[in-house]
Amino acid sequence: MERVTLRIPKQQIDEVERLVDTGKFPNRSEAIRAAVREMINEEADDEQPPKRRGWAKV
Repeated sequence: MERVTLRIPKQQIDEVERLVDTGKFPNRSEAIRAAVREMINEEADDEQPPKRRGWAKV
């Protein structure tokens, strides 16, 4: 894994800390990794052509 240094507004760090404190994530790094994964997945979904359903619309 590579280390990345970034600057984020205090308010956003406080929100990340809240997620850690409530047990949603084990630590800040994992919370930020999850956010990056979600962003990448959303971008990938936007690049895919719409999926066709295999059933008739009623």
